[in-house]
Amino acid sequence: MDLYRIIRELGQERDRLVHLIRSLEEHAGGAARRVTGKRRGRKSMDRVARQQVSERMKRYWEKRREEKGSPERGA
Repeated sequence: MDLYRIIRELGQERDRLVHLIRSLEEHAGGAARRVTGKRRGRKSMDRVARQQVSERMKRYWEKRREEKGSPERGA
């Protein structure tokens, strides 16, 4: 087993893969940017976005109640 030959071949393979990745990134027009740090968890919403979602969901549930013909909440 020639360890130096294996290391050389792996280095060549690495160089080939690096070249291939770079060419694919260039072809993608920058769309495939390298992510340095992944953000975990939920995306936070600002106050205005939460209010918009709240109003949209109120309309949604009101429409659902009307379609179902069920009485209002608490009645």
